[in-house]
Amino acid sequence: MLLARTRALPPEHVADWTLPADASVVGTARRLVDRQLAAWDLDDAAYTTGLVVSELVTNAIRYGKGPVRLRLIRDRGRLLTEVTDASSASPHLRRARESDEGGRGLFIVMRLSTHWGVRHSRHDKTIWSEQRLDAGSAPDAADLMDAFDVPDTGEL
Repeated sequence: MLLARTRALPPEHVADWTLPADASVVGTARRLVDRQLAAWDLDDAAYTTGLVVSELVTNAIRYGKGPVRLRLIRDRGRLLTEVTDASSASPHLRRARESDEGGRGLFIVMRLSTHWGVRHSRHDKTIWSEQRLDAGSAPDAADLMDAFDVPDTGEL
């Protein structure tokens, strides 16, 4: 016997946008997210969420197939960010060398997220990131700098 209970989220807890697969929309995606977080009174999560959104949308545009769907879900002390594109190719987490110009996006997402992953369907894939909204649960900039072996000069 399988018992499942589903719970529908109120529409005001979900924000959903479809963006063209063009690099110029990354800034637009961040602005949309900033506005939505302000409406939800989650301004403290804007910087971290903006970084996650920038990386996921950039990867979807660069390696996926458009259009790109961006979705934010606010639920029970957490914020979910989902980016969907029409490609079935899974992203690969790798540690970039110091001389590499790219390859850090998913590593950044991993470091800023409580959990993250990939969900496949028949026609697309969704990369998702979960952030806890509890006080003190968000990683700070020093943690991220340590991940890239950047000396802490006290300046950001």
